[in-house]
Amino acid sequence: MGIGTGHDGTGLRVKGPPVRVWDLPVRLFHWLLVLLIAAAWWTAENDAMDWHMRCGYAVLTLVLFRLIWGVVGSETARFTQFVRGPAAILHHVRELARPGRMGMHKGHNALGAVAVLALLTAVAIQAVTGLFTSDGIMTEGPLAASVSSGTGRLLRSIHFTNFNILLGLVGLHVAAILVYAALKRLDLVRPMVTGRATLPPGEVPPRMVSLWRAIVVAGISIASIWALVSFA
Repeated sequence: MGIGTGHDGTGLRVKGPPVRVWDLPVRLFHWLLVLLIAAAWWTAENDAMDWHMRCGYAVLTLVLFRLIWGVVGSETARFTQFVRGPAAILHHVRELARPGRMGMHKGHNALGAVAVLALLTAVAIQAVTGLFTSDGIMTEGPLAASVSSGTGRLLRSIHFTNFNILLGLVGLHVAAILVYAALKRLDLVRPMVTGRATLPPGEVPPRMVSLWRAIVVAGISIASIWALVSFA
């Protein structure tokens, strides 16, 4: 989910002063999600199901945070800033096909937006279905008793199948990062670590909001998921 790109019209990368393009909440969300998905896989593989469930609750909290932050967060975090239609996607694909480097662009590009939405959807499905699954012996999600046994089996099947889809999307995401690095000489990882990137001269840096807003959103997200799993 790295920084997007734009072509400067000459095939040359244009330079400008490094500016903040990703706020701290987006970057923390990104890397915490990576760690939690890996931890969820490891705990499931090693039958540490209590910790697997905790990872799932944390993932669900992150997803809820990101959905809210996509509405009230900094400019590059907002869905209205980066979600575009088919025409924008086609335009970016044509840019990728052109020879030479590409200049940096603030926020996600059109293809990056598709990746964000696809990954968020897959992660949300994985976390939500986990709330309803049961192995029929020792482990069950907090909402498993609220559905019939047939529905529970269906959701469990979706939970397992969707994880393979999620892994495929992660693989595509990593492959895209490597393609941008190899063909367009763009480092999409560093901006998601440092929060800064070089934009074309004259492009206005994105507007960032206060971290206090992120703290409030995080509190709402944590409280909501805690209430869901505690009082279900």
